[in-house]
Amino acid sequence: MPDGVESAFIRYYKELVLYLNRSLGDRQAAADVTQEAFLRLLDRKGDEHIEQPRAFLYRTAVNLSIDLHRRGRVRRTEELETLDREGCLDERCPQEAASQQQQLQLLQRALGELPEACRRAFVLRKVEGCSHVEIAQALGISRDMVEKHIVNAMKHCRLRLKAWDGQD
Repeated sequence: MPDGVESAFIRYYKELVLYLNRSLGDRQAAADVTQEAFLRLLDRKGDEHIEQPRAFLYRTAVNLSIDLHRRGRVRRTEELETLDREGCLDERCPQEAASQQQQLQLLQRALGELPEACRRAFVLRKVEGCSHVEIAQALGISRDMVEKHIVNAMKHCRLRLKAWDGQD
């Protein structure tokens, strides 16, 4: 993680989670949005210096929160039939099933490249739905380390999937 992003993470992570928790009313959603904001900071192209990293993170997080709210509102208003067609794979769409199976295999491959603690933290959070506190207890590490593992795992998987996708 670049020094500037790491120092921003240390300085602003908890503050941003608390702010988002107040507006979203969901600590886990706030943590997820905060992590995504930091990933956006990491994914920026070029070496362009950000004068106000705190402002950048807040603006990114607010925009992500708005997107999250909009998706939630749209999802609640869609008819059940539409959601059923979107959400299930069946024999009528074998290409989609094959594509998703391939993506899953690539994700498993990327996760396999991670250190054990990093992989376990990511799986416990994203697959099992455990809180950061529960993961910290299960792995015997600090909550801050759990958050760092999850951010690192997400970044690694995103980069590897992009790289492998470009090889097709």
